[in-house]
Amino acid sequence: MASNLPLPIPPRTPTPPADEPYNHAMQTNPGVAIDRDALSPLRETFPKSIALDPGNQARLSPTKTSFNLSSTSAEMTPSARNGSIDSTAAGPFNFDTAVMAKGPVVKSNIGQRRGHKYKHSSISHQIFLEPPPRAPLALPNSLPIPTLKECRASMSKEQKTRFWWSVCHMFVAGYIQWAAHGSLAMTALSHLILFDSLGALLCVAVDVLGNFEVWKRSSIRHPFGLERAEVLAGFAMCVLLLFMGLDLISHNLQHFLEKSGHEPHHSHPHERVSLGSVDVTAVLAICSTLVSAIGLKNHARIGRAMRFAYIDSLPSVLSNPSHFLTLSCSALLLLLPLVSIRIYDWLDKFLSGTIAISMCVLGVRLVKTLGSMLLMSYSGGGVAEVIKDIEAEPSVFGIDDARFWQVHYGLCMANVKLRVSGTEDNIARLREKISSLIRNRLGGGYGTGGQKWEVSLQFTIERP
Repeated sequence: MASNLPLPIPPRTPTPPADEPYNHAMQTNPGVAIDRDALSPLRETFPKSIALDPGNQARLSPTKTSFNLSSTSAEMTPSARNGSIDSTAAGPFNFDTAVMAKGPVVKSNIGQRRGHKYKHSSISHQIFLEPPPRAPLALPNSLPIPTLKECRASMSKEQKTRFWWSVCHMFVAGYIQWAAHGSLAMTALSHLILFDSLGALLCVAVDVLGNFEVWKRSSIRHPFGLERAEVLAGFAMCVLLLFMGLDLISHNLQHFLEKSGHEPHHSHPHERVSLGSVDVTAVLAICSTLVSAIGLKNHARIGRAMRFAYIDSLPSVLSNPSHFLTLSCSALLLLLPLVSIRIYDWLDKFLSGTIAISMCVLGVRLVKTLGSMLLMSYSGGGVAEVIKDIEAEPSVFGIDDARFWQVHYGLCMANVKLRVSGTEDNIARLREKISSLIRNRLGGGYGTGGQKWEVSLQFTIERP
């Protein structure tokens, strides 16, 4: 029964209005023709009240040759005002020939807006906030490195004197090398004098660079200044000293093989200084070493960085291993002319071998010390004792981390992280006590001229 019911008709969608207006005339009178020129001003049926000038009726037609839009404008050309019409103006359009400029077109951005600035919009005032003003960094980004001309201009009179003395020291080393053909020990001494002369020249260069701010002042590019360049130069000198010691050892072995019956490749005459005479070369070596050690403080920084316990008790000049080796070798060479020829030959070889081995030992020790300094570590002793003394403090529960490292010859740093307990006053006293303990044990104490230590302590307070 439900299948016999009629299907419902869907509702009719209203028709949208037409785009063109509805023409009632065409709808009511479909058979009547419409004259489209009925309202033309050129027709006779056009009302006379709005008719145009009869003489100018043709000028409104764009099909006429006399049609000119410029003549109908409020601002007429001078030729139109005079009643004359240019022959080039004939035609429906009047385009004048324009010459483009050869120069670049200058754009004017006055009154124009390029892009949208988000922070100037009304909404972005609540989203994009201006960053708070930040104080400038205390360290500069970089400092100018002086040139050779600037270094020469900044030298004082004393620095110039010290420079010329270092040059004289190098000439002394060259003279001893030239006069060393009569003795193997004198050849070894010439190598030591060469090492001392290079050290004297380095001391003058460091003194001159100290005139500039970049040498000691920290910057982002050079956090510890340029003083680490002195460590690098000293490392190169120590490598040179090590190779010179190895060269002397090979030279001694060559002479030993020659004495054993092998044919020498080159003749090596060794003339002995006359009996009872004074070896002027040895005296010259002693004088030049003393002047550089006392006047220029030669190898003073290396001596502080590397200490030998068995010569620490000697005077200031002899406590430096470099000066001790040079002066002791020169003093022994002064005694060689006082012995017989046979003993002289054996002493000369023995002294040459001893100096060569000492140079290798000193070079290896210096390379290790300065290499650890370049790697930002501390190679000195006493660190284990300091750690034990800190742990023995009653307020200290334990040491979480302890780092000791050396930046250059004059600066060392200690960073210690501790777990402590106590009041604020006790913790403040503990901080001062640990700092003075590190400086006195590792730096040599106040007033001794030792290395400077900067101590950084971090405390974690443990609640009992």
